[in-house]
Amino acid sequence: MAAKSNGPIGEHSGRVLDGPTNPMVTPLLTDLYQFTMAYAYWKAGKHNERAVFDLYFRKNPFGGEYTIFAGLEECIRFIANFKLSEDEIDFVRESLSPSCEDGFYDYLRGVDCSGVEVYAITEGSVVFPKVPLLRVEGPIAVVQLLETPFLNLINYSSLVATNAARHRFVAGESKMLLEFGLRRAQGPDGGIGASKYCYMGGFHATSNVAAGKLFGIPLRGTHSHAFVSSFMSPDEIIDKSLRSSDSQSTCEDFVSLAQTWLSKIQWSNSLNGTFGETNQSELAAFTSYALAFPDNFLALVDTYDVMRSGIPNYCAVALALNDLGYKAAGIRLDSGDLAYLSCEARKIFRTIEKEFGVPEFGKTNITASNDLNEETLDALNKQGHEVDSFGIGTYVVTCYAQAALGCVFKLVEINNQPRIKLSEDVTKVSIPCKKRSYRLYGKEGYPLVDIMTGENEPPPKVGERILCRHPFNESKRAYVVPQRVEELMKCFWSGSPGGIREDLPPLKDIRDRCITQLRKMRPDHMRRLNPTPYKVSVSAKLYDFIHFLWLNEAPVGELQ
Repeated sequence: MAAKSNGPIGEHSGRVLDGPTNPMVTPLLTDLYQFTMAYAYWKAGKHNERAVFDLYFRKNPFGGEYTIFAGLEECIRFIANFKLSEDEIDFVRESLSPSCEDGFYDYLRGVDCSGVEVYAITEGSVVFPKVPLLRVEGPIAVVQLLETPFLNLINYSSLVATNAARHRFVAGESKMLLEFGLRRAQGPDGGIGASKYCYMGGFHATSNVAAGKLFGIPLRGTHSHAFVSSFMSPDEIIDKSLRSSDSQSTCEDFVSLAQTWLSKIQWSNSLNGTFGETNQSELAAFTSYALAFPDNFLALVDTYDVMRSGIPNYCAVALALNDLGYKAAGIRLDSGDLAYLSCEARKIFRTIEKEFGVPEFGKTNITASNDLNEETLDALNKQGHEVDSFGIGTYVVTCYAQAALGCVFKLVEINNQPRIKLSEDVTKVSIPCKKRSYRLYGKEGYPLVDIMTGENEPPPKVGERILCRHPFNESKRAYVVPQRVEELMKCFWSGSPGGIREDLPPLKDIRDRCITQLRKMRPDHMRRLNPTPYKVSVSAKLYDFIHFLWLNEAPVGELQ
């Protein structure tokens, strides 16, 4: 999608925003009822009435008590380039009733987002139910056209980022997490989006080359089992020479050097004859891969037998590389008892370091993959393991544990008049009016509570005693004396050109924000099992107004 100007993205910047990453994100990526409502608004002369909508979710995913907000940048890119083409208008005309008047299509030709304002929590933030992630203000017909694409862009991205953060939390900060899910993702966009938002949620790298190019995410990957099994014998290797890392010398027969090291390992006193005959075709594959990538040799060691063949063959090639000044990158385990195999492999690496005097060989990187998820990571931690890096695919990119986040988009004000959506299910009652949101921090630096207030209420002050009320349960309330107050919502799209708004930060900065915020959360809110719910509240004044409006709008029954 070609970039168009709709005002600067930051004060005095004059920068033009590119369109969404996926060119399929157009004004037609919406539900039909958005266009039918837009026509009905136009027909009734209501289409330019000023409306305010909140985008929020009702429940944290994965049985947890926190969510990572993601997808904001794609939303801003979308509205910065929002314009219906003639082809799109023609298709809308074909899709609506023949009774719709031509004037509506003339109206659509002039629709853009110059009259829209978007206030949002910064992307990468830890967020909680009921608190608006976005507040969208503008002509009601236009804002309705934004509802479905906004929900589409935020629901999946926030779900994946949260899933990634949860995996990272269980794995531990010292472990490297690699996203390997492209082949199992729900289509190309699911794969691209998952790579981006897994990185945002704390993963370190991806195997997805397209995502690496689009977003600057570090790439990681090695060979597959097919590469190992494609070799039959070391005789297949034609060019056996390898220059040293300093280019000062050349080993003319690297294959023989690897074979020599294999013999030394097999006859090692310290290993007490642990290794017998290894698979020579596997050794040939490892040797060939090392010749191709001497500075990044990482071997998949479970094609035939991890302990009897894969580990000794890897060590032989790694030690041969060491002779030429290279340091092998490590091994990958993709099957079997990962805890046991990683521990046994670590013992062998340490033994070789000690016997042959190879510095740091005992710290050889061990990567594990094979359908890992939160539960298997937790089980590995409890068993004890020596894995340094985890390659995670299916369970993180497909969000196997939960299909959707469930964000909603609700009208809270029109023409300065607050509106409320009622339901017999209290969790579905909306919080009316234009609001401001704050995070209150306690003495230990942890967030204590998020509080929503009416837009014109004075903000909470540090050191001031504040009554925080549950929006719907009158018995749930608490006083808080905050040590720090953070306003959550900022303007990211101010509509008319020249308006002051926040710059969209780079993906790396969003990732850093996410990691920093997660570290600041109280541990009991973060734990996997039975986490403590984080408190979300409203001010006393807003609480009173919610219940006044509730009683005012709810029909009164009549008993016969």
